[in-house]
Amino acid sequence: MTPQKKLLNWYVLNQRELPWRNTRDPYVIWLSEVILQQTRVQQGLPYFEKFLAKFPTVFLLATAKEDEILKLWQGLGYYSRARNMHHTAKIVLNDYNGVFPNSYNGLIQLKGIGPYTAAAIASFSFNEQVAVLDGNVFRVLSRLFCQNEPINSSSGKRVFTELAQTFLNMKEPAHHNQAMMELGAIICTPTKPNCIECPLQNNCLANLLGQQTNYPIKEKKSVVKNRYFAYFHIEVNGYIAIYQRPAGDIWQNLFDLPLLELDESKTSAFWKLELFNKNWISKNDQLVLKFQRKHILTHRRIYADFYLITLKKRPILGFKEIWVKKSEVLQYGISRLLDHYFLQQHIK
Repeated sequence: MTPQKKLLNWYVLNQRELPWRNTRDPYVIWLSEVILQQTRVQQGLPYFEKFLAKFPTVFLLATAKEDEILKLWQGLGYYSRARNMHHTAKIVLNDYNGVFPNSYNGLIQLKGIGPYTAAAIASFSFNEQVAVLDGNVFRVLSRLFCQNEPINSSSGKRVFTELAQTFLNMKEPAHHNQAMMELGAIICTPTKPNCIECPLQNNCLANLLGQQTNYPIKEKKSVVKNRYFAYFHIEVNGYIAIYQRPAGDIWQNLFDLPLLELDESKTSAFWKLELFNKNWISKNDQLVLKFQRKHILTHRRIYADFYLITLKKRPILGFKEIWVKKSEVLQYGISRLLDHYFLQQHIK
């Protein structure tokens, strides 16, 4: 029996029941793939269900306001995915009359859809003979063939793309791709792979050589940069100052509390003098340190201090700030870090 046939037999018996596997609608499949990128199924599933309930068609997603989409995305991280998803939906609506192209070559032309997503839609929706290559598939193939090319290098991506296509079951490409992803998700896991239960254990070079933990190979990551944020929760008569973050930095277009950033953490006394010099506060106003947190992003490590300042009148902060009712602040799209702060302050 070929390894591809072993894989499909295993998949039929062991696949998880997931809602996007019960449809060939390219919009639904695209939506699931965008949400699940860099996200575990357990975390992404509730978001998928919320988005599909709120935006059951590409028309409704394309015509929604960005703030509405970012708010629904809140807590999932990587907010650029939400903005790109919204942009792609607009392209499908305006340039393709709301209909996704029905081939890999057509899908890959859409701005916002890369090789992986194009292959997933083409395969799952139209059963096109094109291999899907995500993190799970990279891991399965690297162990199966003891492939030494780094999976995060340009040369590695070319090698694995060819390898995945060569290994593809041409008779059942959609099920094969789903099976490869499922195998990587529940059996061929990053740590402690369950090789005893793997249908490909006798075909896997890494398993036969006892080298499973040596694969996949990755190039060294870029250095993570430390950033130090001082947040100022400025409250005046039940209203809080917030502003919309600009392009070119993390959390683009999300709303945030006014903040100042330096290369190192500073004391409350330092910030009190700084805010006095900026005419945000008077000498008698108090800064109360309410919350501290280390927040990890892909290439950033953020050390955040949150200060509460209660004033009698609104200062001019220079952030293009808006003043919103304390009870309504969570209606705006915010980062997970800010959400943690408001939760700690019992703001609901």
